[in-house]
Amino acid sequence: MEAELHKGYLIWGHAIRQGTGYAASGTIMRNNKLVETSGVLGNFETETDAERVGLNWCRAWIDNHG
Repeated sequence: MEAELHKGYLIWGHAIRQGTGYAASGTIMRNNKLVETSGVLGNFETETDAERVGLNWCRAWIDNHG
């Protein structure tokens, strides 16, 4: 799981092992409170790709709603 700060929000990109690949998802928190989570964003061959997609989803959500 990879985390970073984006515009005051703590965001995570998740890579969930699924058979031979990884499912991507994202989590957004602010002030130690859950703000939003994605569903499964897709399946990817690498953990890095899945985490990147999760983080990208978080950034886009914040840019549109934050």
